Amino acid sequence: MSLTKFIRPILSTRLHKLDAYTSKAEILQRNVLRQLLSKSCSTEWGSAHGYAKDLSYENFARQTPLNTYEELKGFIDRMRHGEKDVLWPGRVKWYAKSSGTTNDKSKFIPVSTDALHDTHYAGGKDAVVWYLRNNPKSKIFDGKALILGGSHAPNYNLSDSLVGDLSAILIENINPLVNLVRVPKKSTALLSDFEIKRERIAMEAMKQNVTNLSGVPSWMLSVLTRVMELSGKQYLNEVWPNLEMFFHGGVAFTPYRNQYQRLITSPQMHYMETYNASEGFFGLQDDPSDVAMSLMIDYGVFYEFIPMDEFENDPPTVLPLWEVETGRNYAMVISTSSGLWRYIIGDMIRFTEVNPYKFIITGRTKSFINAFGEELIVDNAEKGLAEACRQTGAEVLEYTAAPVFMDNNGKCRHQWVIEFSREPESISEFARILDENLQQINSDYEAKRYKNITLQPLELIKARSSVFNDWLKQKGKLGGQHKVPRLCNNREIIEQILELNSDL
Repeated sequence: MSLTKFIRPILSTRLHKLDAYTSKAEILQRNVLRQLLSKSCSTEWGSAHGYAKDLSYENFARQTPLNTYEELKGFIDRMRHGEKDVLWPGRVKWYAKSSGTTNDKSKFIPVSTDALHDTHYAGGKDAVVWYLRNNPKSKIFDGKALILGGSHAPNYNLSDSLVGDLSAILIENINPLVNLVRVPKKSTALLSDFEIKRERIAMEAMKQNVTNLSGVPSWMLSVLTRVMELSGKQYLNEVWPNLEMFFHGGVAFTPYRNQYQRLITSPQMHYMETYNASEGFFGLQDDPSDVAMSLMIDYGVFYEFIPMDEFENDPPTVLPLWEVETGRNYAMVISTSSGLWRYIIGDMIRFTEVNPYKFIITGRTKSFINAFGEELIVDNAEKGLAEACRQTGAEVLEYTAAPVFMDNNGKCRHQWVIEFSREPESISEFARILDENLQQINSDYEAKRYKNITLQPLELIKARSSVFNDWLKQKGKLGGQHKVPRLCNNREIIEQILELNSDL
């Protein structure tokens, strides 16, 4: 009997609960908050803020401050040293290492056993549930899953306590039965040297019947390219004829879509975006015809949202899920079963529907360019690049952009560094199309570009091959879930990349 046919009815029992997202969102979210408060009553944080099972949302919001990593860092550091019952009951042994803050190179996000199961693994399971519903002929479990992961290291030399990429934490704690249907082997998946890991993954995976992929598009593409080199095949589906699915996340898929479609020509290939961050699993693309994701509202995450046009207010307006509107950009605030309370995650989203709640990621609260009042966000950049690629036949592999505040001629502009996997015939034409489309997409950018008074036409610098990977390697961030910042309001990162770009 096909393993997929055996597993399908077991997973399908979850569908009626997912269907309740449309009509019971407020009830589900209030229940999540009640469970979080009930579990945390006896913690240091819960006691200090008067948490109780019957505490209403309104009182919870009144009694709990908004927090960034800096506000919670002291508590988290104590947890990392082995203290119990601080932000979450018991001892939290795992910490997901993610990109740093203004004051620190890295953040260490607690990942409790509760969060592993009620959030991260729940999201992975639901991704398959929705995929099987949309694809009744799938045989996804009749082969292996190629799952990319990062690495981990000891946490303050405490026994059985580790820090690392979220993907490494998930692989380390995964049900042993899952290892029967995944590649590479665990020791390979957790290697810290990405270049060695890439080679070993490719060698191990190309011999297997791989039916599905999971990982960050940029790093997965690097592995698949090596598989193609070793196999000598023209298309990936010649290596894995039963390949049917890529569960991707971490970075926007738009710059990579054409490359994957050129690499995988099989008509049975599908793609699903996932939003699984170190802090929690938040969204899934349940409808392949809709780029928006469904917000996962019955996990161990309670959501609140700050309208971006009020983000700098003191205090800002904060809304529960059931009060949001479509079409507005919001900063996401979460309370989780790892003890992150009213935590401003730094991501910005916009709802496209509210029954059920569906959204797109529009950028980071700190990943934007607003040096001259143009308010350019990542969503604008992705759309502008997509149109420039469409018109020129180019393909973008990586990019970053930052403002030039004033050059020797007193002129201001945006400067883009782009690494192409397929170059346009004319770099200047690509830049012109990108600039024009950004004006069409963003009225503030258009106003600042008016007659070149405030902003000159954008400047595009072609990056040499692998310069962004070299930058990540220099920072010790090659592989795993690390990614290049897309838009920056200062020139620190772009100057580092430009310096590397000049090295021949």
